[in-house]
Amino acid sequence: MNTEAKKQEILDAFRFRSATKEFDPNKKISDEDFEFILETGRLSPSSFGFEPWRFVVIQNRELREQLKPVSWGAQGQLPTASHFVVMLSRSAEDMIYSSDYIEHMKKDVHHMPPEAYEAISKFYKTFQESDFKLLEDERYMNDWAAKQVYIALGNMMTAAAQIGIDSCPIEGFDQEKVHDILEKAGVLEGGNFQVAVMAAFGYRIREPRPKSRQEMKDVVKWVE
Repeated sequence: MNTEAKKQEILDAFRFRSATKEFDPNKKISDEDFEFILETGRLSPSSFGFEPWRFVVIQNRELREQLKPVSWGAQGQLPTASHFVVMLSRSAEDMIYSSDYIEHMKKDVHHMPPEAYEAISKFYKTFQESDFKLLEDERYMNDWAAKQVYIALGNMMTAAAQIGIDSCPIEGFDQEKVHDILEKAGVLEGGNFQVAVMAAFGYRIREPRPKSRQEMKDVVKWVE
């Protein structure tokens, strides 16, 4: 592998990626390419490996129209994006150390042997109770789960950029009203999920403005 060439390829993808506000409605992402993007989300890391997410791909035009009035940050993306994803995070009830979901992840997904099961169970309980004090307020747990969804979001957008596909992360929406619309559509599974963030994918219809970022010295501090 040519490491320098690979690094340049990755940096080129980061420079290519821009928050695309409007997509070319006539250009669609292939099924194969979008499965690849979703796979990078599925393979993303999460705290303790408990994957507190669900990716809902909204291709139904009627549902997109329902979301538009309550999603001010997606006015250009909802009508034009090839693929529109509402990224959900699991509820506090699901993510608490004693939940059925966590038991399922430990036993059925990770197939933990007894010694690992006991150790992880202890660490996870302590983490929630005292390290991060997540049990003091349901909002703490919900925010913690939602933060992990952003790891998957970042990976999906970067992966898309590496194959020439544009994207846009979207937080501009009324969370409660979006939740109600999706609940009625049956995608929240009776309260087991909350809306964390949205993301649109497709192909840009116009070139973006040049990328601007702070200098490296302004965002990195070394402690040696």
